[in-house]
Amino acid sequence: MTPTPIRNAMSVDVEDWFQVQAFAGVIARASWETRERRVEANTHRVLDLFAAAGITGTFFTLGWVAERHPALIRRIVAEGHELASHGYGHELVHAMGEVAFRADIRHARAVLEDTGGVRVAGYRAPTFSISTRRTPWAHPALGEEGYLYSSSIFPVSHDLYGDPSAPRRPHLPHPDGVTEIPMTTVRVLGRSLPCSGGGWFRLLPYTLTRAGFSHVNRREGRSGVFYFHPWEIDPQQPRPDGAGRLSRFRHYTGLNGMELRLTRLMREFHWARIDEVFSRAIAMSLPAAV
Repeated sequence: MTPTPIRNAMSVDVEDWFQVQAFAGVIARASWETRERRVEANTHRVLDLFAAAGITGTFFTLGWVAERHPALIRRIVAEGHELASHGYGHELVHAMGEVAFRADIRHARAVLEDTGGVRVAGYRAPTFSISTRRTPWAHPALGEEGYLYSSSIFPVSHDLYGDPSAPRRPHLPHPDGVTEIPMTTVRVLGRSLPCSGGGWFRLLPYTLTRAGFSHVNRREGRSGVFYFHPWEIDPQQPRPDGAGRLSRFRHYTGLNGMELRLTRLMREFHWARIDEVFSRAIAMSLPAAV
């Protein structure tokens, strides 16, 4: 009898090109309303790709985006995807502090639920800006605000984010908080290396991501988490003045081939929503969140 293939979690961080942390120093938040919005068309394209592949995923969506594009949110829900929160205004969690963080996640959840007509249980921090060291209050706050899980910790070393000491598997960072479903990594020579998508997926050879997910599925016998952004399938997006060389490299490299790579990845592995793939792990936090 053929064993049932392991399902991985497909996720999308729904934000526009001008809201990324790489451009925070050159695009003022006050200018967002004047920028060309491309998130709606790009996310519709993502939804078309998912429909063609026959998969569902989790859409971690900014409340800011949901307020301005309600029809997009309704399509996400209508097509069977999980609607989840990316916060309201794409602010770094450790920079906000606990009080502002609570207000942000409360506002975002209310907007998303009112727009989508479904419960929002999941949260992903902008730029993976949650860690057990810098934001020990984040997971309890999420539980108290009605969330059931977070997928916000990247257990790697990186100049912008990361918590290399964090567990690589779903866990409870705080006994009174929600389950954390960390981004997927593989262990190589004693270090955790990323294989969950985003810029790494565009910058490195495709075979490394495929090998990483194959290792996690077959050798470790568990599911992985993949993520990307709608702007990553948009090679024609604007190029703002003043962005540094490293920021431009990280943001624009590989955009032309992203859609083809993504289509291949969806074909070579099995995918579903985070709340389905990790339902048992999420249940660990139910007593603290209901």
